[in-house]
Amino acid sequence: MPAAPRHPPRSQEDVVGLRVLAHPLRLRLLSLLTGRAYSAAEAARVLDQTQANVSYHLRRLLAAGLVELVEEVEVRGGTAKRYRHDPDSGGRLTADSTAEYLVVATALGEELRRRAADRAPDSLGELTDAELWLDPEDWHGIRERARRLGEDLHAAARPPEAASAGAVRVSATVVLFEMTGGGDAGAGTAGSPEPDGGPGPGPRPASRTGGEGSAASAQGSPASGSGGGGSSAKRSTP
Repeated sequence: MPAAPRHPPRSQEDVVGLRVLAHPLRLRLLSLLTGRAYSAAEAARVLDQTQANVSYHLRRLLAAGLVELVEEVEVRGGTAKRYRHDPDSGGRLTADSTAEYLVVATALGEELRRRAADRAPDSLGELTDAELWLDPEDWHGIRERARRLGEDLHAAARPPEAASAGAVRVSATVVLFEMTGGGDAGAGTAGSPEPDGGPGPGPRPASRTGGEGSAASAQGSPASGSGGGGSSAKRSTP
């Protein structure tokens, strides 16, 4: 998925809706094209898709500026175009509405289920999920560390054929965003009376952390993933 934006979009013409990511195959393409450049035919073979299907989604990603043409090579008397994903391109994405963000979240969920089905038995990993309240300075620092983590993942990405040299196939999903409801911060907090006058404490934030898993997810903003408007999506897919 694309990196969190470092700078605002250069102009209104640069802004692309987050909805462009709302298809699991596009997320897989972005991950694949992080490791190295592929043509539509090459990517189709790796992803077990038809070339026509991959070509269609590549065109959409190219139009959004999430992939770029990096070379053209002669093949069997024709020309094959190879594309590469720049993780920093996510800075041009923005979520214009909650509905748009929900569409992307659904695609991310489908992709995570697909990957989870391929989780290696007894694999080491991290799984974190939380809905909680944070001080603004802590929230800012956590987002910054998540951005750097995404950059590290993309910088270390290898193509699938590197598996023969010992590279491991991994899944990484990081979704951070700020939620609504700030005006009710004082209601039902620990140690305060319940709304009906009953004794505290009130509800505590839901938080779950585990030492095993193939994905890390935290909620509370691109990814990456994924773009402006407090969201970021980074992939290796991605």
